[in-house]
Formats: sequence, C-alpha cells, structure tokens
Amino acid sequence: MLNIIKAKDRHFSDSGWLQTYWLFSFSNYHDPQNTNHGTLHVFNDDIVQPQTGFGTHPHREMEIISIVLHGEMTHKDTMGNEMVMKQHDVQRMTAGTGLYHSEWNEGEDTVGFFQIWILPDKNGLEPSYDQKRFVPEYWKNRLALIASHLVQDYAVKLNSEALIYRAGLDPDREVSYKFERDRRLFLYLIEGELLVNELSIERRDQVRIKNEEQLVIKAQKKSDLVLIDVPDQ
Repeated sequence: MLNIIKAKDRHFSDSGWLQTYWLFSFSNYHDPQNTNHGTLHVFNDDIVQPQTGFGTHPHREMEIISIVLHGEMTHKDTMGNEMVMKQHDVQRMTAGTGLYHSEWNEGEDTVGFFQIWILPDKNGLEPSYDQKRFVPEYWKNRLALIASHLVQDYAVKLNSEALIYRAGLDPDREVSYKFERDRRLFLYLIEGELLVNELSIERRDQVRIKNEEQLVIKAQKKSDLVLIDVPDQ
C-alpha cells in the first residue's frame, strides 16, 4: 500500500527564526492519526534563519539524524563535540541515557536541513555522535546508503535497524528497491518529479509504504530524494 501525502498537506509552523514543516506530530502539533510510520517518529523539513538556532536542550532514547541541504550549522553537545555541519553532511546523535545539545546558524545565510528521529533498537545506550560528509556524485542515479545499522565505512552508523538512502536521478532514470513485508518505507522528494510504482509525486511530496515487496522509482525530471527503511514497530 502506498499512501501519498502532498506537500500542501504538511503541517507548517513559523516561529520567525524557524520555518518548518512537521511531517509527523511534533511539539504543539498533535494528530493521533499521524504520530509515526513504523519506528520513524519525526521528519522535520527546517529552514533556520541567520544568527539563530536551537538553544541547548535535552534528548533521550532516540536516534536523531540530520541531513544538511544548504548552509552551515554549528553543533555543540555535553559529550564535548563541537562540529560544523555543512551541505550534504549527515549527523547522527544517539541520545541514549540522555544528553544536551544546541544547533546554531552562525552564518549570514539560511540553513536548510532535515531532522529525523528513529527509535533505537534498545534503550539505555551510551550517548554517542557521528558525522560524515558526502558528495552528490555518491548518490548519482542510484540509491546510496547514507545512514545504516549495517557495518559500512561510508555510511553513518545507526543504533537502530534502519536504513537511510539518498538518490539523485537524471530524467528517465529508474531505480528499484525490494524490502520485506514487516518493514515500512518512507520516501520524501526533495526536488523534481517521480513515478513511484506508476504513481506521480512532485516536489516535497511524501510516500508512506507498507505491505509491498518492491518499489520502482522513475524520474520524470531531474530529482533528489530521501528513502528511509524502518521496522514496522
């Protein structure tokens, strides 16, 4: 089953310093019919204004992944990490037993990034951090792993049985993905236009997939996407 949610139907919030689309219930937005897709609980499409950001705040028992689309964000946490995230970087924080962190745009331009929360395989993990930089050539015309529970040198390591892919497809290029029926897929189209199992989606549309065996993705125009594969629960 494929459930397509159009870009216009996402929940939008504007705090002045932050313009964000919450694809699932988050903060003061609560829809009991839209709390998660399998173990994927948060997908926020954020724009952070210059000289602003997320002040120091706590997390626990969650895998938190950030994908930077443009701009630079400075990360600081109570593990002693102080890192700058740039375009195409992927960051993973294992909140585990608890940590505090901040994410701040110290530049003169906006920052665009995705914030993704996935349940860990188990609670009580020691907090940890990972960050890697990718280049678009890595995911050109293929589904390329950027975060994974599998041991892959080139992907950010997740403490969750989840897989996150990115793909940049030229017009008329096609990729396919097979998965088990006890898994859930989530596709978010960053830019472009796709056919997903012959169904048309456009920029910032999302597709939530379950009880399928294969996904066939064909670009109608130059397209950029994120695909997330998670356990059913």
